[in-house]
Parts: sequence; structure tokens; C-alpha cells
Amino acid sequence: MFWLALAAMAAISPLQYGYAALLAKEAASLTLLAVWIACQAAGALPALHLVRRGRLGVRACLAAGAALSGLGLAAAAFPAGWPITLIGYALLGGLGAGLVYGACAEVVAAWYPERPAGRVGLITGAFGYGAAPLLLWAGIDPSATSAAFLVAAVLAAGVIGIAARHLRLPPALWWPGDVDPRSHALDAARLRTTPEPARQFRLAQALRTRTLPALALILTCAGAVSVFDVIVVAGTGSWSAVAVLVALNGAGRSVAMRCSEVFGRRHVLAAVLTALAAGQLLLATAVTAATGAGVLLWAGVVFAGLGGGAFYPLIASLVRELFGAERAGEIHAVVYSAKALAGAGAVALALLALSAPASALLAAAALAALPALATPRLRIPGLPATIPL
Repeated sequence: MFWLALAAMAAISPLQYGYAALLAKEAASLTLLAVWIACQAAGALPALHLVRRGRLGVRACLAAGAALSGLGLAAAAFPAGWPITLIGYALLGGLGAGLVYGACAEVVAAWYPERPAGRVGLITGAFGYGAAPLLLWAGIDPSATSAAFLVAAVLAAGVIGIAARHLRLPPALWWPGDVDPRSHALDAARLRTTPEPARQFRLAQALRTRTLPALALILTCAGAVSVFDVIVVAGTGSWSAVAVLVALNGAGRSVAMRCSEVFGRRHVLAAVLTALAAGQLLLATAVTAATGAGVLLWAGVVFAGLGGGAFYPLIASLVRELFGAERAGEIHAVVYSAKALAGAGAVALALLALSAPASALLAAAALAALPALATPRLRIPGLPATIPL
């Protein structure tokens, strides 16, 4: 269940990070990327809702995702101005990636109820670093970009198709036999870092809290900076730096989740966003520096990579921590849908970077720094303000 979901997530990675690095170089292609991100974010919500309620099987969801994701990658090989690119890549490819993302996250979370956040964080990491081989291939031989996307299309259709045949949800109320539920529920060390919610929130109740909009705003700001970094580093022409950025974007997710189990989700999320903001400042300095630009570029890539993806699983785990596990999938899907706004923000920053790259990076640093300051103030909904966090 885990490895097939991870492979499916890696297969859809070129749709976002591959396209952002290799093809998002002008206004038309940047607009297509924004539309793709909006469709991908919007597609995850109905997929989660239908799969969770049993109205859409995992097999059907992933089979549709395989076909649409393969079509989207194949359409990305065509010029940005062609209608097939808009329909095939941006609309259908985005919807397909959303179906795969939502179904895989739901399956893995259901099979690992004792540690859903950590496991889901690992598979979403594959969504980050899965594009690294395509970036290296196309970076070494730019003339092979179209061929690379066509090969990625075949691989995506095949890998996600195999996952569709075997991935399934566990029985209702399933719990792993090697984990004692009582000991897990009363683990004092776990409760200190991941406290239980005040109650199990329904989606309508969560929407009426201040916490859910705050999480959506954090994801919007950080998501815009994360996609923008891939575009701006690709503009330097250093494809090894782009590959490292994308690889750290994925690997940083699992590292952050492990750290959050020791230091707490909110503190680690604040640290991740601070690293993301620091990466923008380093990249801005590299753009304007007369000497030492290479060292500053790589330092910026490391900080931006470690912070550029880790916030996704941290926010997902915070949803479970703050609103409860019963409706966590639906509530997180609403928060995740804010990624549509993040795509528009990334495009706006990228367009600004065409004429003033340093100014765009400074604006990105501010976007990452503001939620970093606000994250430690997140409260558990339903508790009186006099109770400590």
C-alpha cells in the first residue's frame, strides 16, 4: 500500500516541478502552470470526499488519474500556445494529478492510523523529488525536453495504472495488530508534542473557526514561494541546482515530520517557513552579488529546498491535531484547495522576476516570513483562551 502510493506520487511530480523548471519561461506558459495548480488543488477535494464516502472506488479514481496524468504529461510536450496544452496539460492533467494525490493520501492515512501524518509526509515527498530524473535528463540535453515529457507520460500511465489495480482501503475501523491502541492513546511523550483536539470537528464547524483560514493562508503564501523558487532557480541555467532544489523539496518533508514528533508541529512549521524565507534572501543576494554568487546560490537552494515542501505534510498533520482525525481528510482538502491561490501568487512573482528578480525574491521572503511569525500563535479550536497552547 505504501510503496505503490509513493510510486504513483512520484509519477505525477513532473507535471508540477518538471513543467515549472523546464517550460515556465514566459507569460503564456506561466498562466498554464497557474491553471494546472488550480485544477490539481481543486481535484483533490472531490476525490477525497468521494473515496472516503465510498461513492468512488480507489481503483476507478486512480485509473482516471493514470489516464489524465499521462495525457497531461504528453500535452506538456507541445508549445504553450496550443489548445491541446491548455486542455490536455492544464485542465485534464491538473485534474488527474489531483485525483492521484487525493486517493493516495487517503489510502496511506487509512492503512497507518497510528502514524498517518508521518506516512503521508513520506509519499508527498515523492511528489517533490519525483521530477529530479526528468530535470537532469532535460538539463543535460535541452533538445530532449519533449521526449523526456513523453517518456514521463508513459511511465506515469503505467505506474499509476499498476497502483490502481492493487491499492485499496482497509476495512472499517481497522487498526494494525502490532500496535496496542491503549498504549498508543496514553503515550505521554506523543501527547506532549501532538496533543489531542478539543473534539472531533465536522467540516462546517471547522470552517467557522479562525484556525482553518489561518492554515489556508499559510499554505497559500508558502506554496506560492515554493513553486516560484523552482522557476527562478531554473532561470539561472544551473540544472544541477534545480535538481537538488526539487530533491530537497521532497526529502525535507520526511525530515520535518520526524522533527515534529520531537519538537511539535507548530514549532517545526515555523522553523520550516523561516528557512524558506532565508532561502529567498540568499537567492536575492546571489542574483545581485558581483562575487561569490555561486556559493550564495547553492546556500539559497539548500534553505529554499528544505523549506519549500515540508510545510505541506506539517499542515496536513496540524489539521488532524487541531480538528480531529474523523474528518481530517475533508478538512485538509479544503485547506489544500488554497494551493490554487498559491499558483496565481507564484506566477505573479515569476512575472515580476522577469524584470526585477531581486525585488521578486524579496517579496517572496516577506511572503514566507509573515506566516512564520504567525504559526506559533495557532490555537487548538474549542479551548478557552485562558488554557495554555
